[in-house]
Amino acid sequence: MAIDLAGVGRAFRHRNYRLFFAGQLVSLVGTWAQSVAQTWLVYRLTGSALLLGTVTFCQQAPVFFLATAGGSVADRLPRRGVLVVTQTIAMLLAFVLAALTITHVITVPLLLACATLLGVVNAFDIPTRQSFVVEMVGREDLMNAVALNSSMVNGARIIGPAVAGFAINAFGEGWCFFANGVSFAAVIGGLVAMRNLPPVPPRKPGEEVGWARLTGGFRFAAREKGLRPLLLLFCVMAFAGISLMTLLPVYASDVFHGDARTLGFLSGASGVGAVLGGFALAARRAERGLHSWIGASCALYGATMILFAMSSTYWLSLLILVPVGAGMMVQISATNTAIQTATPDALRGRVMAIWAMIFMGCTPLGSLTVGWLATVIGPARTLYLGSAVCLVGAALFVAWHRPREA
Repeated sequence: MAIDLAGVGRAFRHRNYRLFFAGQLVSLVGTWAQSVAQTWLVYRLTGSALLLGTVTFCQQAPVFFLATAGGSVADRLPRRGVLVVTQTIAMLLAFVLAALTITHVITVPLLLACATLLGVVNAFDIPTRQSFVVEMVGREDLMNAVALNSSMVNGARIIGPAVAGFAINAFGEGWCFFANGVSFAAVIGGLVAMRNLPPVPPRKPGEEVGWARLTGGFRFAAREKGLRPLLLLFCVMAFAGISLMTLLPVYASDVFHGDARTLGFLSGASGVGAVLGGFALAARRAERGLHSWIGASCALYGATMILFAMSSTYWLSLLILVPVGAGMMVQISATNTAIQTATPDALRGRVMAIWAMIFMGCTPLGSLTVGWLATVIGPARTLYLGSAVCLVGAALFVAWHRPREA
């Protein structure tokens, strides 16, 4: 297995990526704090696991329906400019949610509306942000940058939930939303400060327009045999695996009899594992063997989530969530890298839109299913079922690739 610890930070050689990384790190701490505060607010207001899944669905489902348009925009307009617009709108939505909560006007329908609007913004932001990475670092450092991005996301995932847990108890959920709004200034400032980005390719004669352009990414993915199993396993992971994290507030409150700080530590524990997994992926020197990492990480996630479902001891559960987070992060990031590596620059935004549609489309459908199943068969049995599906998917993926990598 090719590991180069000295090369973990290769992407930091690029000034634009350093600006992007620093701004995103600050902003994502606020994003994770808002995520924890939002789930806690929903559960505090309703006590319903089903509504937890419903809010997740409203925030992520718009990506499923609009990401194709977002990917087309990412392949046609300057990606930095698109990101400045999407991040600014997301900042305004955070301030609106803060104002509604601090003034005690917030209701579940208003929460659902804010979540839906943020989902629309993410439909354009996610494929643009994912396809923007190669503009900052080039193809040679792409895998390293994607892995560092994931470590950054999950580093913020450690800090944000922990901060949110204490802030919710001390000040209330609304001030977490306000802090998230302020944090967007860092990423917007970083984007504005970037220099020497590659120009948008000029429109070529005979270039696809309209519906043909929107569906170009799907046609490419359909004819590239190597992409199909990657996308199918990612569907399995998003629907049956990642969606299981929706039940963390239930475990924090009902199983461990804790408060918002308990939820923050549970989320942070999986974030620690995700950061460790990200560093391991960033240290890889070559893309060869990446499919083995993808299958193994999906299996790791399923196996350790079963152990989490079996545990009723809080500190043991925290330890188990570390490999849970590592498996989830490596699966997501390695799949991202494998897809981008196989995709030409002209189609990158639209193909990454498919990745986003799966990530933000299948996950909310899974969250709704997980929330419903938890009310019918209980949280533990729901975790067992979803984990088993991940294990089967990983086994089929490895079996499909083994003769091709032999």
